[in-house]
Amino acid sequence: MFTTTLKALAAAAVLIALPAAGRAQGPANPSPAKTVIELFTSQGCSSCPAADALLGRLIAERKDIIALTFPTDTWDYLGWKDTLSSPKFSKRQKVYAATFKDMIYTPQAVINGRVHLNGADETLMKRKIAALGPVKVPIHVSEEAGKLTIEAAAAAGGETAPHEGTLWLAVLSKSVTVPVTRGENSGKTLTYYNVVREITPVGMWNGKAMTAKFERASIAGSDTDSAVVLLQESHGGPIIGAAMLDHL
Repeated sequence: MFTTTLKALAAAAVLIALPAAGRAQGPANPSPAKTVIELFTSQGCSSCPAADALLGRLIAERKDIIALTFPTDTWDYLGWKDTLSSPKFSKRQKVYAATFKDMIYTPQAVINGRVHLNGADETLMKRKIAALGPVKVPIHVSEEAGKLTIEAAAAAGGETAPHEGTLWLAVLSKSVTVPVTRGENSGKTLTYYNVVREITPVGMWNGKAMTAKFERASIAGSDTDSAVVLLQESHGGPIIGAAMLDHL
C-alpha cells in the first residue's frame, strides 16, 4: 500500500498554500459541485458487501457525487484482517461518531459530513443526497507537468458562510478486488470502489481564495490512480467543498 510521509507533505503544504493572487473568488474553472459520500466498510462485515456494491453502482450511474470507500480495521479481531484497512480510517469514523453522538457501525455512509445512515439502504441514500444537495465552496484540482494544483474559492454568503476549514487530500484506487478466505465473508470475492489509500490534511482555508501546489511524485503511488480534495469545517464537521481528479 502507498504511504505518504505525512509530516513532509504537510510541511510542504504550509509553504505553498498561499492566497490565489488576482482572484478574489478562486478557481476560474471550478469543478461542478458534488455531494460527498464516505462509506466506512470492512471485509470482515457480512452486511457490508451490499453497501460496497451500491457505492459502485452510484459511482457508475451518477455524475453528481464524489464517493469514497474507507476500509476500517474495526472487525479485524473476528477472524479476518481487512487487507485495505487503516487505523487512520477507523479514527476518522470515530471522529464522526463523536460528532453525531452515535455508535460505530458498518456499513456506515456519511453524506457531506452532515448525516449518517446504513450504507446499504439505497432508498434512504438517494433521499439524503437529494435533500442535502452539493457542497458549496467551489474547488478545482488539476495535474500538469508533474504538479498537482488545488484551487479553493473564497467563502460566499455573508455572515452565515463558513470562514475556516481543513483541506484534505485523499489518494485512491478506483477499483480493488479482494478474495476473502476467513471470517464472516469467507469464500467471497469482493470488489471495492474509490478505495482511499491515504488521506492527509494539506492546508488550512481561512475563507479566502487559495492555491496549493504539490509534486505529483510526493503523493502518487503505484496503487493509486485518482485523487479527491475535501474542504471540511472543524474536526469531523460538515464538508463544504470537494473536487476529484479522475486520473492521477
